[in-house]
Amino acid sequence: MAVLRADPSLGPTHPPTPGTTHLDAPGAARSAIPSPGAASARSPYRQGASGQDAGGQGAHGQGAGGRRGRQGLRAQLTSFVGRAEELAQVGARLQDSRLVTLIGPGGAGKTRLAIEAAGQEPGDVCFVPLAPVSDGDGVAQAVLAAIGVRDPLLNLHERPALDPAARLVAALAGRELLLVLDNCEHLVAATAELADHLLAACPDLRVLVTGREALGITGESILPVAPLRLPPAETPDPLEYPAVRLFADRAAAVRPGFAVDAGNAAHVVRICRALDGLPLAIELAAARLRTLSIADVAARLDDRFRLLARGSRTALPRHQTLHAVVAWSWDLLDDDEQVMARRLSAFVAGARPEAAERVCGLPEEVLFSLAEKSLVEFVDGRFRMLETIRAFCAERLEESGEGDTIRDAHARYYLDLMLAADPLLRTAAQMEWLARLDEESDDLDAAVRWATESGQFELGTRLLAHSACYWWMRGHRVSSANLAAALLAALGETRLPGLEEEYAMCVLIVAWAGGTDELLRTRLEEVRRLLPIDYLPVRVEFMMMLLSMFTGPPADFGAMEQFYMDAVVGLSPWKEALASCGHAFVLQLLGRTDEALDRFERSLSGFRAIGERWGMVLVLSGLGALRQLQGDYRSALALAGEALTLARELGAVTEIAEGLCRRGDARTGLGDLEGARDDFAEAAELSRRNGSMETLAWALLGLGLVEAERGDHEAARALLVQAREVCPDNWFSTEDTRARIDAAMTGLAGEAVSER
Repeated sequence: MAVLRADPSLGPTHPPTPGTTHLDAPGAARSAIPSPGAASARSPYRQGASGQDAGGQGAHGQGAGGRRGRQGLRAQLTSFVGRAEELAQVGARLQDSRLVTLIGPGGAGKTRLAIEAAGQEPGDVCFVPLAPVSDGDGVAQAVLAAIGVRDPLLNLHERPALDPAARLVAALAGRELLLVLDNCEHLVAATAELADHLLAACPDLRVLVTGREALGITGESILPVAPLRLPPAETPDPLEYPAVRLFADRAAAVRPGFAVDAGNAAHVVRICRALDGLPLAIELAAARLRTLSIADVAARLDDRFRLLARGSRTALPRHQTLHAVVAWSWDLLDDDEQVMARRLSAFVAGARPEAAERVCGLPEEVLFSLAEKSLVEFVDGRFRMLETIRAFCAERLEESGEGDTIRDAHARYYLDLMLAADPLLRTAAQMEWLARLDEESDDLDAAVRWATESGQFELGTRLLAHSACYWWMRGHRVSSANLAAALLAALGETRLPGLEEEYAMCVLIVAWAGGTDELLRTRLEEVRRLLPIDYLPVRVEFMMMLLSMFTGPPADFGAMEQFYMDAVVGLSPWKEALASCGHAFVLQLLGRTDEALDRFERSLSGFRAIGERWGMVLVLSGLGALRQLQGDYRSALALAGEALTLARELGAVTEIAEGLCRRGDARTGLGDLEGARDDFAEAAELSRRNGSMETLAWALLGLGLVEAERGDHEAARALLVQAREVCPDNWFSTEDTRARIDAAMTGLAGEAVSER
């Protein structure tokens, strides 16, 4: 300590009294190192007696006249947007913890948040940028330089060289200071060691750290810094979201007068969403408005690294381009982490640990390491990459030559998943499995697209066939039909032996979007020949429901009744319940109402026994239709309400729309025209969104009938014309709707004649 006492970089020296040496003056040494809370007037470390530095502050940051020190904190040239909540969180953490670490991906705004938090501190602050430091030995030296402790001019023959950490302890012991260590991800071990040492030796010190991973030491309070909150794809007020406000602010700086309005809001939202809400990426995109229109910037985001290649000239090199931001994080990974990261990019919407381990071929511990380094985020049980990071890793995957192999493994994982999940969708576990497949939906679509693009038609056909039940229950009509149409187009005239059921299901998936082209008609005729209406599926169980819907009607309803009576023997519980429901519909068409009611009740009991809500909705809808035909509108209304409740529990959009139409019909019969119009209008909106053309036709028909009852024949006629235009004309199941539309239009025409 006598050596420290004589270190000219720590303040005024106190020469030893006569008759003593430096090493013989322990009392003097102790007086030079103040105890925690000692008055600053008694502490040379507080007063900075060596004078003012170039910035006009003492060597240790105490401004003249007792002003608080702000060493290393630069005045910011731009506004601070969208982080009020996070700023308050950092302040609260610093009140409760002596070590707070802000972690997050590159470009998330950790440094700016730390600067703003430090600026709100009432006491002394020292900001230490570690980005320029290249090795661990330089961390302590960087802190010494930042707090103004100069290198001593030592006589090596008189006293030993001082350890930088010891010099820091001497300089900071007893001083109340917030030390900000910024950008430490490449020096994590050295930063952790120094922070631990200083916090243990300096009780009045607090440390705020930024980096892409935590220090991993006792007492550390970790605060993840996420990208800015993003708007949904469609929002009435995008400026409510911080990501959009940041873009608007930075865009106005380079293009005066720029403002988010109705004409450009969709482009701005698309840009912010495509860039994951990363502040640095958003700022780089806004800067491109100097030379590009907002529409051009939005259109070029598929090549984001080329587009966002011009940042501030004074920024760190790794912050000047979007590519450099991600490359910096990539270069800090070890070999296994890089392999896992590039292979994980095959997943579109992230992966559960077991999925990543199987597809990527590395243990899940490597995945956990990526999460610790902010290359992936852990959300709701899944490990996800920001799209910008995923795009970078996808480039590395292609460079590695592993792209096809990994995408094959990805697609085959999803085939196995669907083979396991599909039958469970028709059991009491359906709610759990629908939610699980909602997580996997984007990757399931990607797997089908890859199978088609790579010419693996067996893989693609099986994926499509075993996903059909999920897509139907969730109302994914249009997207699934597009996937199936692409595969069938690539397949052409080729047929896959032994996969007749799977091929037929692909055709039915295309048909359920309501298309009516000649090629589809030809394929449906082919399906009728391959699998007649009395065919019982073996591998693709859900096709039992769809087959009659698209390939009926049966030539002989009497023979069909016998089929259903014979078919139930030996069927699985779900098939048996469905067969009873089908039998009920046939009996209804044959005019045997009481027997039909009995079969409906038997079917409902069967579905209830296995806990299958979708089947219950199907039967309740059939019962409601029967009661409607009998004129028992109150019973029809009650049954529609029960079906709607179950459909909403399931989140089955198509069935919700159908239930609304069913309830609208009942309300029309009861004279509740306002309630009926509300139901039909909601059903029409839902049907437009998910491409259920048959239900949209029903809803428009209902709206037309309501307007007819209200006496507005012109509005009624326009709605009926729309209904006829959208109603599929190649489905057996829409024959009743077409007949009702035609009857209503005939009725309106008759009334028009009578009015004349």
